[in-house]
Amino acid sequence: MNLEQLSIEYIVVSMAVIILYLLYYVFTKEAECFKNIHSIASVVEELNRELFYIKKTLDDTQEGREGVSQRGSYEQIYQEMQGYICERVEPLSSEIEQIDSRILNLQKSVEQISMSASTHEYDEEKIIALFEQGSSLESIAKELYLSQSEVEFVLKINKIK
Repeated sequence: MNLEQLSIEYIVVSMAVIILYLLYYVFTKEAECFKNIHSIASVVEELNRELFYIKKTLDDTQEGREGVSQRGSYEQIYQEMQGYICERVEPLSSEIEQIDSRILNLQKSVEQISMSASTHEYDEEKIIALFEQGSSLESIAKELYLSQSEVEFVLKINKIK
């Protein structure tokens, strides 16, 4: 009898575990289905928006066609479009000219900077000679218009310091 009660308890516990697992499985699948339905609903909503936009564009195009036939000939339309384009292009062309002049100024500035850098280029022999005379790195840098790190670099390359 004790054995029978124990086996019945195991059966009840195992059934409870199975039921809990089934409940868990159903809830997870339901959540997954809800996510899928939500994503499908958002896609359908986006498609409805696009469809509305297309219908509106089509209606506007049809109204535009009717307006074109009422406005006059293609020559008039061409003249109107040409005037409209000229109005839009003129400010752009002046801005492009300003940008071109700025670019030329920048090029001139860069050329001047590169020329000034080449005129102040240091001479390794001067650095070495001044260092051997006992001048400090700071005084050599000031005299030759260089940074201390440049002076130190030249001395390290020549294995003096």
